[in-house]
Amino acid sequence: MDYKQAGVDIEEGYRAADKYRDLAAKTVNGAATGAVLNGIGSFAGMYSLKEFFTSMEEPVLVSATDGVGTKLDIAFRLKKYDTVGIDCVAMCVNDILCHGARPLFFLDYLACGKLNADMAAEIVKGVAAGCRETGSVLLGGETAEMPGFYETGKYDIAGFSVGVVDRKKIIDGSKIREGDALVGIASSGPHSNGFSLIRRVLPDLSEDFGGITLGMALLEPTHLYVKPVLSLAEKIEIHGMAHITGGGFYENIPRMFVSPFDAVIQNGSWIVPPIFTRITAGCYNPGYSGAKALKIGAELLETDATLKKQMFNTFNMGIGFVLAIAPADVRRAIEHLNVAGFPAWEIGRAEKAAGGEKKELRFV
Repeated sequence: MDYKQAGVDIEEGYRAADKYRDLAAKTVNGAATGAVLNGIGSFAGMYSLKEFFTSMEEPVLVSATDGVGTKLDIAFRLKKYDTVGIDCVAMCVNDILCHGARPLFFLDYLACGKLNADMAAEIVKGVAAGCRETGSVLLGGETAEMPGFYETGKYDIAGFSVGVVDRKKIIDGSKIREGDALVGIASSGPHSNGFSLIRRVLPDLSEDFGGITLGMALLEPTHLYVKPVLSLAEKIEIHGMAHITGGGFYENIPRMFVSPFDAVIQNGSWIVPPIFTRITAGCYNPGYSGAKALKIGAELLETDATLKKQMFNTFNMGIGFVLAIAPADVRRAIEHLNVAGFPAWEIGRAEKAAGGEKKELRFV
């Protein structure tokens, strides 16, 4: 018995690597052209930091890692693989952005039971697209073929991002003051969170959803907030930032606070997108569908306090990223973000914590 008979196709791996190499090369541009010291195929990727030791007083590397989770199951069922790679990049770069860091490079890890080079390349195509959009270099990665461990036709993907920020410009919430405004930036849907629940309460991915299938609506990739937020940071001082991922509003917004503040969210300050009212209806009764489900979901968010808290504790509910800024800067920030194609609203404020040292979130 040889390796191929054991389930590992080395030649298919070579074919996949050739496809990755071309995709990765397209992410090297601008300042990164001279910083990247080698290409895909080496044992490790190398990125020179020389530029930052001359342009920053004290460059600090910032890193985050994440995956796409069970959203991948939707991609496999619909045989659409080119968006989940964007999700993987977004979940990492949006996290390091919370501290004011600019992404430098990204590495991915792709695991499967039986490698299909074309399918794997479609996933990495999304990774490369996310890297290009955020100025990151796809510096390397790993593809693991593990027969008998993963089901044939199923893949898992994870990755990590490394960025840089000058220490004096780190955003860590220490500048947040009572009365600071919370500005919410629109999400593109559930992003990559809550899909273990979504898959249970929305069983029919072929259901019509405004002219597309519900499944395709759920595959909308995570917004990449890097460019609009970093360009805004050049115009105003941002005191704190939160990426609304797993745990929704209740877990993520208070994470930006160092001092004991409460996040006070104003009901009705933005319109919850239909995808979330549809999920709400499914949580209440998976048998609902279509326009009826949208109507019932919207009503439930108004009348069922327990279900509303569950939704805001699981999903981003239409707000994927939150900024804490001085009230005087709100109008300028919202105008900047709107022009950049990222709708934004003033959704609340920071108040002294009602529970002493405990940092909480409440709606008013």
